[in-house]
Amino acid sequence: MSKNTLARIAEALERMAPPPAPAPSFTEASAYVWHPDPDRLHPVADVARVDLVQLIGIDRARDTLLANTLQFARGHAANNALLWGSRGMGKSSLVKAVHAETLGQGLPVVLVEIAREDLGSVGRLLAILGQAKDRRFVLFADDLSFSHDDTQYKSLKAVLDGGIAGRPDNVILYATSNRRHLMPRDMIDNERSTAIHPGEAVEEKVSLSDRFGLWLGFHPCSQDEYLAMVQGYCSAYGVDIAADDLRAQAIEWQATRGARSGRVAWQFFTDLAGRHGVSV
Repeated sequence: MSKNTLARIAEALERMAPPPAPAPSFTEASAYVWHPDPDRLHPVADVARVDLVQLIGIDRARDTLLANTLQFARGHAANNALLWGSRGMGKSSLVKAVHAETLGQGLPVVLVEIAREDLGSVGRLLAILGQAKDRRFVLFADDLSFSHDDTQYKSLKAVLDGGIAGRPDNVILYATSNRRHLMPRDMIDNERSTAIHPGEAVEEKVSLSDRFGLWLGFHPCSQDEYLAMVQGYCSAYGVDIAADDLRAQAIEWQATRGARSGRVAWQFFTDLAGRHGVSV
């Protein structure tokens, strides 16, 4: 095969799979989203988040995650964290709010979000982040769960365990999930009942959650907590409404949804603010 032919083949391959973009300087934004193939970190100029003080009813999780993040930001020992539990109770909101609070204290921590389906490329991401020694990174994996034939959890173990090279000292992982063990309970029970060695059948996947140093549980809120969330939003955005009227409307709203959570409180407030001509 001639050199010209080889050169044309190489050029065609480069067009099909362009080289990855160089690693950013991490000065243009405080948050990035990881995209593989080609590998790149996309800056997020305006992160969608709420203030830490507006997250009501999750005081223990809030204080624990904030303290852990501040330790990490200051160069001290800190744990990877799994935020698990009820939908809409502020798991991902807490991660973003804690990041903002850390920045507010003048600590240079960068939030990097990676999608579950991109976990297979996490090794390449860690190699990029590990080179930026003057920055510290919170790697954020939102809404994780794994099915029985899913192998992405093996890539997540690389972040938690680090393999031979070890996880970079300037990277920590925060993950959220509706499931404490990152896999459905019925799948755990089914594999235990049908496997030749029941204990071994799910040990590898269940042990994944054990690798997180912090487990922060989020549970359904009470009616008082739900109403306090609504009132907190009204105070923050200047919506003036009689207390009895607010209570009645908020309770009616959650009754139609059949659930109470921080997400439902925000959805009610969004409707209320719109009717009062307030932008959120």
